Amino acid sequence: MFRQGLRASAGLARRVLPRAAVTLGRQQRIATQSIRPSMPVAQSWNAVSHIARFYSSDAAAPAAETATEQQDARKLADDWTKQFASLADMGVNETLLRAITKDLGYQTMSPVQEKTIAPALKGTDIVAQAKTGTGKTIAFLLPLLQRMINEDPTLATRSAKYQARSNDIRGIVLSPTRELAEQIAEEARRLTRHTGLVVQSAVGGTMKNQMLYKTRREGCHLLVATPGRLHDLLSDERSGLAAPNLAAMVLDEADRMLDVGFERELKAIIDLLPRPDEKVRQTMLVSATIPDSVIRLTRSMVRADDFEFVQTISESDSLTHDHVNQNLVVVSHMNNVFPALFELIDKAIADAKANPDKSPFKGIVYLNTTAMTQLAGEMGFAKNRDRTFIRNFAIHSGLTQSARTRAAENFRKSESGILFSSDVTARGMDFPDVTHVIQIDCPRDRETYIHRLGRTARQQKDGEGWLLLPAMSRSRARGLLRGLPLQPNTSLESATFDVASGDAEPEAVTATKQLYPRMPSKVLEEAYRVSIFSSTEKHARDDMVVQMNEWVTQGWGWQSPPTVSKMRADRAGFGRTDLNFGTEQSSSSDSPRRSDRFGGRDFDRNDRNNRRSSDPFDGMRTDARRDSPGGRGGSSRGGFRRGSDRNSGRNSDRNSDRSRGGESAW
Repeated sequence: MFRQGLRASAGLARRVLPRAAVTLGRQQRIATQSIRPSMPVAQSWNAVSHIARFYSSDAAAPAAETATEQQDARKLADDWTKQFASLADMGVNETLLRAITKDLGYQTMSPVQEKTIAPALKGTDIVAQAKTGTGKTIAFLLPLLQRMINEDPTLATRSAKYQARSNDIRGIVLSPTRELAEQIAEEARRLTRHTGLVVQSAVGGTMKNQMLYKTRREGCHLLVATPGRLHDLLSDERSGLAAPNLAAMVLDEADRMLDVGFERELKAIIDLLPRPDEKVRQTMLVSATIPDSVIRLTRSMVRADDFEFVQTISESDSLTHDHVNQNLVVVSHMNNVFPALFELIDKAIADAKANPDKSPFKGIVYLNTTAMTQLAGEMGFAKNRDRTFIRNFAIHSGLTQSARTRAAENFRKSESGILFSSDVTARGMDFPDVTHVIQIDCPRDRETYIHRLGRTARQQKDGEGWLLLPAMSRSRARGLLRGLPLQPNTSLESATFDVASGDAEPEAVTATKQLYPRMPSKVLEEAYRVSIFSSTEKHARDDMVVQMNEWVTQGWGWQSPPTVSKMRADRAGFGRTDLNFGTEQSSSSDSPRRSDRFGGRDFDRNDRNNRRSSDPFDGMRTDARRDSPGGRGGSSRGGFRRGSDRNSGRNSDRNSDRSRGGESAW
């Protein structure tokens, strides 16, 4: 019945929701829809259903445009030049506009800003679907700050900061990751520099008492936080933090927030805030995808009779940047992964130096686990100490929050450098002028690949994407990433070098082998164990163990592989493989870390059934199979291998006939 309703609503949606397409850059098309439930709410949301699509559902090239469509697109492109200064006519305070236009230098609104700010300024609740790198932060911060000023005009004056109190929080922004929360807080401080609004941040991994001391001393009007820390603060009667006059609340990256398992804490946070009948507040949810979990959250948080859905991703929009070259390098053996990585980086650095027209090399290397990120960071540090490498940094959950924040800020300020990172920086983080995104092995799901790639080619700048894929992961990656414009690249000599061939070693292979003796033994052992036990594809386990053992003996120069727990190996189905079951002293070092993938929380897989109801949010749901052409990946936690995906091949076939040559990469 529900699916039939969706199909029936498609015709209505085409009549009441005219689509706009524009050609930007290399004819990238963006359609923007803004729907308010002026018709009956259930009917209006059903009309939305055909365009409220998942971020990962379509990676094919935009459809060819006719001459008429191109003319219309150019006209609409001219219309999308609305100036921030024009918001003064809508009541936006001049102190906020001065910060945007004078201090930050922004004159023209992006599509997501234009379509979100106007309805949000009216006080209606907002559910916005927009991809990363489109100006979302200002799109929700500006109306949030203005609503706070509307409720208390004195906040627009500088003197208001002297009366700020920790128990009078007027606005809250929630973010799933610490780095993104800190970035949003910094952006908010820039916007409020001419006002009396006080912005504070509260994230996990930092000293709670230190944050409370600062907040009690300076006060707080806007609090940017991660859910865990916010719940801890609000539920602690001794913290002194309260929000009896809360004007607005924003959930950024709502889909990711639920993905890392914060749903229960979000509900607990809502229970600690004033009830809607006590204090009306505006709620804004921003999400790259609209899965069932986000619809469930929306239903519990926004006002059903006063909300607006803002869609800024068209059905024909390519979800990866059209002007990003995406290279696929198949690495023949585990022993070749790091040599291929360093060969790629060295070539990119040399190419940038030889070509003055190119930007200096600035790259992010994404690895799937904390252990592998830590190993890569140690190797980069050793190379830099020998003055054979450029400045490099590492961010992963094994570091303190202050170290992670310092690394992110230093990399952000660097003209040239390398950041070795787990997925804590994959979403929403804005690192200027990143020229290369290099991903090691198949990511956990299709969305992760796309979000990582989104760290480069921002603001219409150039960028390159590289996927270094161990041959063992090729089958899964083919299903998970099918339809993306990945092109095969065989330019890295060390990617396919066979140590048993007797041929002369490539320079990158020799240089990398010289690094392993300088690595801390515990770092190497943890990387080995995590990689072994993260392999959940039974048919590849024997090959995985053989290659990992050869990496140890041929690459590291060790006589035997690290020991592993036989009990754990038996439970994981590795009992018959060639593992070293010697006496292992430390069980803690044998356990792979979960926190870099899930922020220290379990992956929330609950409640994926499609509900059939007439409530106004039901129309946001689309075919659940479109959540990802490759599914959400396995439940493995890190390493170079990921869990098998029963649906990857079946669901991804839908896009293969529309790919831009991506199929040839496999």
